[in-house]
Amino acid sequence: MSRTPTPASPGGTGSAWRAALVAVVAGFAVMAAVAAAGLACAGAGDLPDGAFPHVVAAVVVLAAGGSVEVTGGAGFLAQADAGLAVVPLSVSLAGALTAGSCFLRPLHNRAVAAPGELLARAVPMVVLWLIALTGTGLLARRTFGLSTGDSPVSEIGELLDSAPTAGFRAALPATLLYGLLWILGLLLTALLVSRRAPLPAGLVRFHTAVRPAAFATVALLLAYVVLGLGVGIVVAVTQGHPARTWAVLLLGLPNLAWMALTVGFGGAWEGRVEGPFGLPVPQLLDELLRGPAPSTVDVASLAERDSRAWWLVVVAAGLLLAAGVLAAVRSPAHVRPRGHALHLGVSLALATFAVCLLGRVQARFGLSLLGIGSVDGLGGTAALDPVLWRTVGLALLWGALAGFLGGLLARRVRRGGRVEEGAATAPH
Repeated sequence: MSRTPTPASPGGTGSAWRAALVAVVAGFAVMAAVAAAGLACAGAGDLPDGAFPHVVAAVVVLAAGGSVEVTGGAGFLAQADAGLAVVPLSVSLAGALTAGSCFLRPLHNRAVAAPGELLARAVPMVVLWLIALTGTGLLARRTFGLSTGDSPVSEIGELLDSAPTAGFRAALPATLLYGLLWILGLLLTALLVSRRAPLPAGLVRFHTAVRPAAFATVALLLAYVVLGLGVGIVVAVTQGHPARTWAVLLLGLPNLAWMALTVGFGGAWEGRVEGPFGLPVPQLLDELLRGPAPSTVDVASLAERDSRAWWLVVVAAGLLLAAGVLAAVRSPAHVRPRGHALHLGVSLALATFAVCLLGRVQARFGLSLLGIGSVDGLGGTAALDPVLWRTVGLALLWGALAGFLGGLLARRVRRGGRVEEGAATAPH
């Protein structure tokens, strides 16, 4: 019996908007809760003048793909050179898992859906997400006074009543543009990964090539987050400074975990930290980045300071092989090992490309006195960028190798839906 897509019911529009509202509210609520907890552990709860909710809003904007501008100055006395480009991926991941699960829940009832029905589900989600992001962006603005100690700016500022300030505000046009790309990417990923979500009839034939490898890749990324969480908890309990450790876990755990994945399979990052500010990273990485020149972060440079860094290679190899087996087990039995190699190689390369774009960090702040010299103690930069083609290229190779070996190992596993060759050609 042939199965045809079930058309959306006439009363389905209201249901789609209600489901989208639940997904958006839940997503933003979870992001706000995780951001607030992380910032509280970092000490932001002590900010004056009720600034804490504004800082939480700014972190949520960044997590949802938005843009936040850093401002500062002291009237005509000093000018600010400031910028901030970072994604707190712990907050992003929490919101993505929540909103994506809520979006998929009403669709888990059949294998095929009409394109119009999927569009009718996606449009309310996108519209309401952008409305919520706009409201959050309007809240994400604040200005603070700065204490400059005994610097010339402080002395002249007292005479002219022009104290140095620093602040932030969401750049709404850029926030809405990047936020649109963020939510569209989330919905597309959710449909690609979930085996229970329906697809248009014309795309069902791509299920074999896309969904098993996409699911295995997402499972690999989540496994690294869980592993990083376990390591972080051990560090918080045994090494002291638990509040600072929890702040890193609640704000930037995937940033570090997925960087460890890329370094483990041979990828590299370049960065530098100078000034009193820095990155919330392990001490080993911070020491490497504080050299006199930009440093390359790869497994060799880390192992020069701590030989235990070679374990990153072992962990990456083991989990990549597990991902290859998982992708093969979820694929139909007729797919050959070279097919698994192609599917997982491309999937891991695309995921690594996204990780590289989301994991980069650019932060700087400084006040220059009358445009001449910087104010001591208030300037700092932190930068971390991927060596893109090296990292993505090696992801393609490692993914292909893991997919091929996984396909060979999966032949020993009894896969659901596997049929005998004689039955495979029988008419339906």
